[in-house]
Amino acid sequence: MKLATKYIHAGVEPDPSTGAIMTPIFQTSTYVQQAPGKNKGYEYARTQNPTRHALEKALAAIENGKHGICFGSGMAAADAVIRLLKPGDEVICTNDLYGGSYRLFTKIFAPYGIKFHFIGMQKAPEISKYINEHTKLMWVETPTNPLMNIIDIAACASVAKQHHVRLCVDNTFASPYLQNPIDLGADIVVHSATKYLGGHSDVVHGVVIVNEDDMAEKLHFIQNSCGAVPGPHDCWLVLRGIKTLHVRMKQHCINGEIVAHFLRNHPKVNKVYWCGFEDHPNHEIAKKQMRGYGGMMSFTLKNNSMEAAFNVLSSTKLFSLAESLGGVESLIGHPASMTHASIPREERIKNGLEDSLIRLSVGIEDADDLKADLAQAIG
Repeated sequence: MKLATKYIHAGVEPDPSTGAIMTPIFQTSTYVQQAPGKNKGYEYARTQNPTRHALEKALAAIENGKHGICFGSGMAAADAVIRLLKPGDEVICTNDLYGGSYRLFTKIFAPYGIKFHFIGMQKAPEISKYINEHTKLMWVETPTNPLMNIIDIAACASVAKQHHVRLCVDNTFASPYLQNPIDLGADIVVHSATKYLGGHSDVVHGVVIVNEDDMAEKLHFIQNSCGAVPGPHDCWLVLRGIKTLHVRMKQHCINGEIVAHFLRNHPKVNKVYWCGFEDHPNHEIAKKQMRGYGGMMSFTLKNNSMEAAFNVLSSTKLFSLAESLGGVESLIGHPASMTHASIPREERIKNGLEDSLIRLSVGIEDADDLKADLAQAIG
C-alpha cells in the first residue's frame, strides 16, 4: 500500500453501530458489562478506549510496526520506555537532544540509579567503546533537536544488536512520512504526536511503537498502571491529523528547502543547520534513510549576540514566537531559553548549541511570504 493510501485508511474502519466513516469519540469513563468477568473487551477507559485503540492501530501501521501504545504526551511516552529499565542499567544517548528528554533522564531517572551517557553518535562505530555489560538501551534522535545532526539508524541498530542492546529512535522531527526507524533495525520508536502527527497545534499526545509482543505487553502494563493515557478526543484529533500527514509533509519539505536556501544566502546569516544541504554532515546518510529533509532548521547570525538574535525573534509577523513544532503554522524559537533551557549552559555550548541559535519550524504558508517575513525581521 502506498503511503498516501495508508495514511487515509490505516487503523480506521466504519463504525459498526452507525456506519460512520470516521472513528467516533468514545467519551466515556467506563463500560457496562454483561456479567462479572464477561464483557466485550472494554472495562474501564484508562485501560481501553475504542478511539484510542483505533489510533494505536493506525500509528503502528504508518510506522510499519506491530504495536502502538498511546500516552498523554511525548514525554509520557519517553517515560514509559525508560520504565522498562531497572536501577543499575545504563543508556547511551545522543548529546544533542530535546531538553525535556535530557531533564527526564537526568532529574527523574538518574536519581533512581539509571545511568545516562550523552555522546556524539554521528559516527556509529565509535559508540561501542561506551557500551558495557550494564548498557541496555541506545536513545537516538535524528535529525537532532535543534542542530539537525544526522545519525545512521541502520548502523546504530547493527551496533545495538552486536551488544544485545535495544535501540530507541525518537522520530518526532522526521515523522513516519520521512523515515521509518523500525525498517532500519530500531526496536522502539517514540513520537511526540503533538507535533507533525497531530499537525495543527491543538493536541498534546505521545506514542511508542514496537514489534516485540513481550515488550508491547510490558508497555501496555505501564500505560494502564501509571495512567498517563490520552483522552478519546485527543486520540481523535491525532487520527484526523494522520489523514493529511503526507500532504502537509510534502509542503513542509518544499517550504523548508526554500527557506533554508534563502537563509544561507542572506548576508547577515552566519550558519544554517538543515540536513538537506549537500555539505551538511552525514547528508548522504540522511539521503539514504529519509524521503525528504523536512521543515525544521536552525541558524545563527553573523552578529552572534543575544541582542541581535532577540531582535529577530521579536520582529517576525508570520513566524510566531512559541515552543513546539510541526504545526501548519510557522514557529520561531530560542532553544537556549525555551526548549533546551533545562540543559546546563556548559553542556549546550560544548555540544554546539550557542546562546544565539534560532530554531524554525517552517509551516505550510506561502514560501514567499515566509521569506519576506524573515527578511524584514533579520533586516
